[in-house]
Amino acid sequence: MTKKKSAHIISHSHWDREWYMTFEQHRYYLVKLMDTLLDLFKKDSQFQSFHLDGQTIILEDYLEIKPERREELKELIQNKKLHIGPWYVLQDAFLTSGEANVRNLLYGFQDAKEFGAISKLGYFPDTFGIYGQAPQLLKQAGIDTAAFGRGVKPTGFNNTVSDMKSFESPYSEMQWVAPDGSSVLGILFANWYSNGNEVPTDSEEARSFWERKLQEAEKYASTPHLLFMNGCDHQPVQQDVGAAIHIAKELYPDIEFIHSNFDDYIQAVKEGLPDNLQTIRGELRNQRTDGWSTLVNTASSRIYLKQMNQECQTLLEKVAEPLSVLSHLTGGEYPRDYLRYAWKTLMKNHPHDSICGCSVDEVHQEMEIRFKKVKQTADMIINDKAMEIASKINTGEMDKAIPLVVFNTSGKNRSVIVEKEIELEKVYFSEMAFSEIPAFLKTQKLPAYHLTNSKGQEIPFTIEELDVRFGYDLPEDAFRRPYYAKRAKITFIAENLSHLGYQTFFLQNGVHQHVEEESIIKQGTILENEFLQVDVHEDGSYTLCDKLSGKVYPNQGSYENTGDIGNEYMFKKAEGRVYTTKGLQAEIKTIENSSIKGTIAITHYWEIPEKAAATFEGEKERLIWHRDRVSGRSERKVTIKVITYLTLEKGGKGLKVKAVIDNQAMDHRIRVLYPTNLSANFHYADSVFEIAKRPNSPESEWENPSFDHHQHAFVSISDGQSGLTIANKGLQEYEIVSEGNTIAVTLLRSVSELGDWGWFPTPEAQCIGINSAEWMVIPHEGDITGEAFEIAYHYQTPVVAVQTDVHKGHLPCDQTFFAWEGEHLAVSSIKLAESSNDVLIRWFNTTNHDSLLTAEIIGAPKHYESTILEEKRETFTGSNASITVRPFEIKTIGWGEHV
Repeated sequence: MTKKKSAHIISHSHWDREWYMTFEQHRYYLVKLMDTLLDLFKKDSQFQSFHLDGQTIILEDYLEIKPERREELKELIQNKKLHIGPWYVLQDAFLTSGEANVRNLLYGFQDAKEFGAISKLGYFPDTFGIYGQAPQLLKQAGIDTAAFGRGVKPTGFNNTVSDMKSFESPYSEMQWVAPDGSSVLGILFANWYSNGNEVPTDSEEARSFWERKLQEAEKYASTPHLLFMNGCDHQPVQQDVGAAIHIAKELYPDIEFIHSNFDDYIQAVKEGLPDNLQTIRGELRNQRTDGWSTLVNTASSRIYLKQMNQECQTLLEKVAEPLSVLSHLTGGEYPRDYLRYAWKTLMKNHPHDSICGCSVDEVHQEMEIRFKKVKQTADMIINDKAMEIASKINTGEMDKAIPLVVFNTSGKNRSVIVEKEIELEKVYFSEMAFSEIPAFLKTQKLPAYHLTNSKGQEIPFTIEELDVRFGYDLPEDAFRRPYYAKRAKITFIAENLSHLGYQTFFLQNGVHQHVEEESIIKQGTILENEFLQVDVHEDGSYTLCDKLSGKVYPNQGSYENTGDIGNEYMFKKAEGRVYTTKGLQAEIKTIENSSIKGTIAITHYWEIPEKAAATFEGEKERLIWHRDRVSGRSERKVTIKVITYLTLEKGGKGLKVKAVIDNQAMDHRIRVLYPTNLSANFHYADSVFEIAKRPNSPESEWENPSFDHHQHAFVSISDGQSGLTIANKGLQEYEIVSEGNTIAVTLLRSVSELGDWGWFPTPEAQCIGINSAEWMVIPHEGDITGEAFEIAYHYQTPVVAVQTDVHKGHLPCDQTFFAWEGEHLAVSSIKLAESSNDVLIRWFNTTNHDSLLTAEIIGAPKHYESTILEEKRETFTGSNASITVRPFEIKTIGWGEHV
């Protein structure tokens, strides 16, 4: 017997907080929508349900204006009329870190709990591709279904159904499996999330509407239950949807029309799923399309935003939280409220139209302010907690010394170069007339110093005198105390810093007795240490030699420039010549040279076209789709100045690079090129809780000449014997160019319009002026899963060093609080639980092999396994954990007294 078909009509509005209008402009319409919606529930009993776009921040935004309607909202949510969560914001998946995605779920669940109910649907309606580990995160959060609009055929350009035959799934329902094997039911909006928008109430119009819509939905549905999304971007609620459904029932008595919700729809679908459902695995990146609508180039729009985001995420995840854990373990207070504030402020920048850099200029101006707020908050927490711990360390054994406490918060043993500005002598305004202090301090000669660790062993270092600067103390029990201080910068290597802990060093008067070592820079253009040799050429490129293996990589680090007549969403190469710095004479100068560190500056004065050809303006105004644009570049040229700093450190296994680009051109893209000449058909890239393996070449359907990808900390290619990894700080777009298997990392993309559905000029997206970029070149043996991935991850994590004074304390000069071992495991998070003082540490397995994790928080009586939502699983006695981490598994372990 044929099952009766049902049409599930789900009312919703996809709410971009900011996009083609500013946040406040969009919110003005959100308040109208919410007021209308709440009133509609009161007056129309036929109006059964509304899906609030999967993000709880909408409630925050609304209640900030209308706090008096909180109880109405709460009642509707508890009665399953208004469906909220599970996310805090609808984030872009690939441009936000693994921990940001976890916190997004964590805070979404917390907020929903306050209102009494949550929609347990992994909702990704308009996300620009989704990371492969999403099913694992969802399953750990108790979610077994995901809904998404992109990343899997048959969706195509302009949200229309593709006519191509080779679908990844023949149905809009499929099984989606993460690399670890976690599986969820995937529901693709094959006809987009507006396929049931504005349902007619006129009979003739309704018949025409439903004839077409029913046929389109049936084309991909694997069950008799058809989904119709009654809404779209910023769509006002359809107030007469009840009447529209009544008309539909009269026209099609054999079909059950329901004003539905996702809970009921998913339950019905699950009961009717066929046995031959398609399985899709890993990342959803639209790789089996023509390649013109993946939106991947949002990874290089307004790169400055990505850099600010990477810095803020790193400061919170890898410094502020673990340092606050150290503070807690030494008797201090964990700043849970401030960390939550910082995370929520940061996540307000994570929606796809925000972090992707594809909004109007005013939106991104406001984002910069939010990023600054997050950084300021994180910096205050970091400094406060570091000084708090330092105040408890017994530094009183070294009389007349300057103690420096160096913290390792990376979760892994490491040796690092420490560069710290210190105050050698300070004079308070209370001690001398403030107008006389600067001159007095400038007359004080820099004495001879030597540096030791807490065991009295001499440490090689350099010291550079700096200027006299104003400062102030803010005592907790007294008024502020202004002063001037004589300053210097000290540079040294802190070796074998423990996984989570600190070491204390002492700068003392006296001559350093260490044996003079050879400087890093040789012959003016060669940098060399124990592991690498870098030979800089006249055009600023360089040959990189891995001294351990003997592998040589010639012609590294040239820059490439092409015209870009795309938009904030997609790159489109302009017609005409590709410019490079190959053969362009560079100025080469030594900036710093010691046995600890050497830096060479390479300056290019590079002539490139000023902008796109004049025809480009007309193409934009006529809304010519980027694929069909044909403009070239202007004849007139401008000179851009590029200064590249190459830094090699003692003991460093990678070359650090910083480029400062004075951009005076428009409509173009700059990339740095690393030809590996390694034979490989695939490569690796850091993604969300995964080192993703990706093909170097696209599928046969791909037509776009570019094949760009997302990355987080690094991209890597290997032939099995040798490999080259390029780590980065906030440079999230790369391509593997077939010629020489070249790694091309985007440093700057200048565009002039938002793109999408209208004409929205974005002059600030041209990024005129000073732009900077930082990355690291790491040659290594084998593939990335050896030591190289740890080097790449650590490159993003700064070291924390603070100056304290000589005093008594109950803490030793050196201490570790946490130790662990586990092959191929990476630490993702070290924090306290949201609702207890348990220490929670998260790892993920970077390979397809089991790994034995042994870990201990010193002195913790019990430990347990936890989900990403901090729900306890199995509990064990003792502080020593010994747990097998399955291939690609995300594992969270908690330690505490009362577990």
